[in-house]
Amino acid sequence: MHDKTLSELAAALTAGEFTSRELTEHLLARIERLDGDLNSLITVTTEQALAAADAADACRARGEGGPLTGLPLAIKDLLCTDGVRTTAGSRMLANFVAPYDATVVEKLKAAGTVSLGKTNLDEFAMGSSNENSAFGAVKNPWDAAAVPGGSSGGSAAAVAAGLVPAAMGTDTGGSIRQPAAFCGITGLKPTYGRVSRYGIIAYASSLDQAGPMARTAEDCALLLNAIAGHDPRDSTSVARGVPDYTEELAAPLTGLKIGLPREYFGDGLDPEVEAATREAIRVFETLGASVREVSLPHTHYAIPAYYVIAPAEASSNLSRYDGVRFGHRCKAPTDLIDLYKRSRAEGFGEEVKRRILIGTHTLSEGFFDAYYKKAQQVRRLIRQDFLDAFEEVDVLMGPASPTPAFDLGAKKDPVSMYLQDIYTIAVNLAGIPGISVPAGFVKSRPVGLQILGTHFAEPRLLNVAHQFQQATDWHRRRPAIAEETL
Repeated sequence: MHDKTLSELAAALTAGEFTSRELTEHLLARIERLDGDLNSLITVTTEQALAAADAADACRARGEGGPLTGLPLAIKDLLCTDGVRTTAGSRMLANFVAPYDATVVEKLKAAGTVSLGKTNLDEFAMGSSNENSAFGAVKNPWDAAAVPGGSSGGSAAAVAAGLVPAAMGTDTGGSIRQPAAFCGITGLKPTYGRVSRYGIIAYASSLDQAGPMARTAEDCALLLNAIAGHDPRDSTSVARGVPDYTEELAAPLTGLKIGLPREYFGDGLDPEVEAATREAIRVFETLGASVREVSLPHTHYAIPAYYVIAPAEASSNLSRYDGVRFGHRCKAPTDLIDLYKRSRAEGFGEEVKRRILIGTHTLSEGFFDAYYKKAQQVRRLIRQDFLDAFEEVDVLMGPASPTPAFDLGAKKDPVSMYLQDIYTIAVNLAGIPGISVPAGFVKSRPVGLQILGTHFAEPRLLNVAHQFQQATDWHRRRPAIAEETL
């Protein structure tokens, strides 16, 4: 059962090959046996999952339910879940039990899905390797010496290892697409505002976006159908109709115009990753697409702009964790200042502290105009680069990451870690959608092809990704751990 995609599992449940409870019990047993080595989940919700599976089976027995009824998945531990511990991967929230569901969680429950637990992540979603979690690093199912990517590394690893068929992630600067690439799965970052951020523990509010991670584009389309839409509780949620994202999956690609940003194929790109990416793009030419080079001239400003804007927003969002209202509180503080200092020093990890300090500095008097305002102006130029490119082409393609997954502990210098997101960060600054699909291997580690579209072009992206997966089998490759049977 664990080797099936969401759509295959849905068909099997409909055909009565097994029940949701049997499927849930099977996957929970795999988690218990295999996740000790991967560390992909922080919390496993066995009792709640079995109860939800029984409810789904009863729903199906009445002839009710939808395409996701009874299907298991996992939730990144950045999304609030009513009555279930929600940690954000941080000691600061190690014992926080959310009193409500995030809108994404609420919608998935309404669709009849079964949550098996909460996945590990870089603390407060700050990282590209999942090594910044207070609950320990996650290991890549393809190679235990490698990182799974971040910050949604736990979600990516759990899907790749066959512990769950799908998981929810969040993407602030590539945190769905990069781990999807590193773990050989499919990950979709929707248009900013397409999916509600209500109930997502904030890192950078103008950049954060939830999205699905699964084995195929078809599965991501099924999940996006469930979670997309306007939410009056989120002021950044867009009041726009939601199409059926599965409707255009089978559309042919004849006449598709693909743009290759020259800035994505320059210095810093691993030659073998480039070769795999270009080979993947040649597949689209055989499917009737045309390819041309385009330019995104402000790409090289994306990382400095992001690492001004995101830490500034993080500094503001994380100021609430002061040891008074909620979160970790130090023992026996001598006065209020001591309470603030020690609670935050003990509760936050090094990378979170680094970004808070950067953000506080850039927002301070005398530096706001020089740094934060200037970064926002650059952001506008980056967005315009994409809009200009989409006047000429339908989609953009390139590598999701400049290298395959790197070894655990290999990136000691924060800047070298930040550079891993060179091809993903600009997408969040512009607010456009992007998807990463498996497209080969380099030294036995997966490579992801990133496909980008203009705002609200998710139907086109999913169609393009699905047609690629119909013509290739990279998404069907499994690491050894996924082949293990109980």
